[in-house]
Amino acid sequence: MRKLELLAPAKNLELGKMAIDHGADAVYIGASRFGARESASNSIENIEKLVKYAHRYYAKVYVTENTVFYESELEQAQQLAVDVCNAGCDALIIQDMSLLEMDLPPIPLFASTQANSQTPEQVKFFENVGFERIILARELSLKQITEIAKNTTVDLEFFVHGSLCVSYSGQCYLSCALTGRSANRGCCAQPCRSAYDLMDKSGKIIAKNKHLLSLKDLNLSVHLDDLIKAGISSFKIEGRLKDASYVKNAVAYYRKRLDEFLNTNPDYEKSSSGSTALMFEPNVNLSFSRGFTNYFIDGNRKKTASLNTAKSIGEEIGKIKYTAQNYFVIDSEKFLQNGDGICFFDKYSNLCGTRINTIVGEKIFPVSMANLKPEIIIFRSYNQLFEKSMKQKTAFRKIKATIKFTSTEEKIILLATDEDKNSAILEISQIGDIAQNTELAMNSIIKNLSKTDGIFSFNVEICSSQILFYKISAINEWRRKIVELLLVEREKNYCRKQSKIVKNNIPLNKTNLDYTSNIANSLSVAFYKRHGVEKIQNAFEIENSAENKVLMFNKYCIRYELGLCKHGHNEDLFLLNNKQKLRVSFDCKKCEMKILKD
Repeated sequence: MRKLELLAPAKNLELGKMAIDHGADAVYIGASRFGARESASNSIENIEKLVKYAHRYYAKVYVTENTVFYESELEQAQQLAVDVCNAGCDALIIQDMSLLEMDLPPIPLFASTQANSQTPEQVKFFENVGFERIILARELSLKQITEIAKNTTVDLEFFVHGSLCVSYSGQCYLSCALTGRSANRGCCAQPCRSAYDLMDKSGKIIAKNKHLLSLKDLNLSVHLDDLIKAGISSFKIEGRLKDASYVKNAVAYYRKRLDEFLNTNPDYEKSSSGSTALMFEPNVNLSFSRGFTNYFIDGNRKKTASLNTAKSIGEEIGKIKYTAQNYFVIDSEKFLQNGDGICFFDKYSNLCGTRINTIVGEKIFPVSMANLKPEIIIFRSYNQLFEKSMKQKTAFRKIKATIKFTSTEEKIILLATDEDKNSAILEISQIGDIAQNTELAMNSIIKNLSKTDGIFSFNVEICSSQILFYKISAINEWRRKIVELLLVEREKNYCRKQSKIVKNNIPLNKTNLDYTSNIANSLSVAFYKRHGVEKIQNAFEIENSAENKVLMFNKYCIRYELGLCKHGHNEDLFLLNNKQKLRVSFDCKKCEMKILKD
């Protein structure tokens, strides 16, 4: 059986638990330092609590230690890895190879997407040096993923939903160059979400005040089957800075999509235990999004930018048919509600927004009618009823289990077995009374033993021919005790994988590495030299100079996005923002784009 994993973001302990409740097979979370989202850090104590909660469902917890380390931080980075392992975590997600030179406890290592794994050769190298999983670059197509999977036996993880970086991950130095805040150090200032003017070499403005580097959000929900067949086993949702509503909705949505596949493909199974019952209908169109794209998954280049805004626009509702002094009417069967937030683009393509005061029939009365005109498309950026429902309990997750009840006049035996074949036995010396009504007595035993208790959903089997009468309080106490015993067995039998790095000298297929390899300390240098690299350049953050360096490497192309892609016309363009001027260079042979400081 091939196991499939739905991997969810956890900003903190609370959201990590929510992700598990809504169907995640694993969560990834940042520790106190060295995570690629600096503002999503957590204490070891809280991570340990999340581990305990997740492991009850045989779900896993991965910790992101995926920034580059400075020389002075190596000891702290090593200690954090030890603390994470001692907390019971299932893997470390990393990009700095210095960790492979350290004496770490036997915790599996995953190569972060910041390691920029794009080719079979890169993935095979990471497998050979000891990584248990590779998180592939988001820009890959199904064809490329399939080729990688054919040439490796290592676990492959891929992003399927959420915000997209316009640059290859780990290959963006723009924030560091412009603000000193490095993406590879977890504190990106997100200059890609800013608005820019685009100018050609003659000084002509081609586009003005557009979000030329801000991409739509990824949504590969209709490609899950294809990704599974291509070789992906872990499906990752982006969002360690997102709120509870987003996490609940996205995780529940992808849980349903994956379960649809599992229900018709018996050679596959989920990698954790239990079933999630939802108290709402998940719909990713109702959560944060800049509009959706499937990026390059089908191998075709398409329009992927959100040119007019970097903000969430939400769900498209319809087009305005006509307006009056204080209301408007739309041409859609989708309905708005009092208190909803709406947004739209005015005739200058500026994003505007307002709230709905009231609705009378087809007439929609907003707080403001400013810029609302016929033919304008309306988006719902805030769904009041949905967000209100998301603040309530929206799911519960239960593990199936059976209780076999056997009794005599002097003793009771309860045998509980869960869906993972863990078993616990409870024997009670208790004398029952002769039941005046055998059927009522049996129903009382079944009803009170099968009550939902904690994480279990019990089915009760009566294995005695003689049914005695017992007090309800006693039956409830037996159930609580057997639950405690079964939880102990689940915890004892949880299979936590251990993996120790064994150093080798398998050569990298390069002898020279430049700043894009993000090497910022002596142990990383030692790692690459051991693998045959002769010449090593310091990481961008060490040199702190943008001169003659590419600051962003992109598969996304501004020329294509604006309809300017013509064979042989690949002259440099320029991005202008306040006093900043960036040069955009195009490699039409590779169909890629690079950004440099002009």
